[in-house]
Amino acid sequence: MNIENINDIRKKVKTVKIGDVLIGGNNPISIQSMTNTDTRNVKDTVNQIKSLEDAGVDIVRLAVLDIDAAKAIKEIKKQTRVPLIADIHFDHRLALESMESGIDSLRLNPGNIKDKEKVKEVIKEAKNRNLTIRVGVNGGSLDRSIYKEVTPENMVKSAAEHIKLMEDLDFTNIKVSLKSSDIKTTIDANILFREKFNYPIHLGVTEAGTLRSSLIKSTSALSYLIMQGIGDTIRYSITGDPVEEVMAGKMLLKFLGIRNEPSIEIISCPTCGRCQVNVEEVASFIEKHVQNIKKNITIAIMGCVVNGPGEARHADFGVAGTADGNFIFFEKTNEPMKVSRDNIIDFLTKRIEEF
Repeated sequence: MNIENINDIRKKVKTVKIGDVLIGGNNPISIQSMTNTDTRNVKDTVNQIKSLEDAGVDIVRLAVLDIDAAKAIKEIKKQTRVPLIADIHFDHRLALESMESGIDSLRLNPGNIKDKEKVKEVIKEAKNRNLTIRVGVNGGSLDRSIYKEVTPENMVKSAAEHIKLMEDLDFTNIKVSLKSSDIKTTIDANILFREKFNYPIHLGVTEAGTLRSSLIKSTSALSYLIMQGIGDTIRYSITGDPVEEVMAGKMLLKFLGIRNEPSIEIISCPTCGRCQVNVEEVASFIEKHVQNIKKNITIAIMGCVVNGPGEARHADFGVAGTADGNFIFFEKTNEPMKVSRDNIIDFLTKRIEEF
């Protein structure tokens, strides 16, 4: 499916707003992450949000463990720029206090706030404030007194029950997520939901694991769904530094041709027995160094002269390892030059800044 067809499907989705970010319709797919700090620790939480902002996040979710965490949102909001979502479980009072503190949106799990009158209280207050609520259905937290098995059908039924509660109160600022740690269940649930509802969808594979596991599981599900025109915000759930979630999201949307904002692309070889240099070290350092630079530049980091300038001829510039453990620097317009292994990172960093 090409981008035009994807946009034709997506434009039928209802548009909602979180802070100043429009979600749904033909608005850009947003990248979301979640802090792993204690929200009550304002300093650490603000610092992490700023790191996520620098990485290019669009929306950040915060865990609201208790009333103190909900109250801390007020100060966190003062020191950060991106819209914030309060992640609410079990206690509806945390949602009310978060809204009082100025939160931009709520995420409610229909599986663990069982008193519908309390949920209605939250919905009414969100409506008064014109906020968006995400109905977050996780396979692992379905209400087992109602749903005996985790199936796509039961996940959609759970979401539909909560949506009806909202619609009965004339509340339609709704976003929905249907996540499982199983790829196929996640895909099938989101396809089934899109067949029945036109509310925007937040995509993700929950509990996806550490970096390697999450990249494979999340990319498999998210890529398939996005190319079907399904998905309005995305999150890679990665055990570890949430900045990695943002970088992965940006790369996915860029490689799919969905979000073509200027960014630097690093291409590097997988290395082999010919390689006499540390390609991984150089490529990893440069990738982190350039993540916030808004320019369309392609940089090649290659292990040897066999797969250096030849295979990377489309790059704006790059380096290739030599048999003596040093590098040659090459670009489209000038003759190659030799650079020592000790100076290669400083050399490339300066060259990027000058480009």
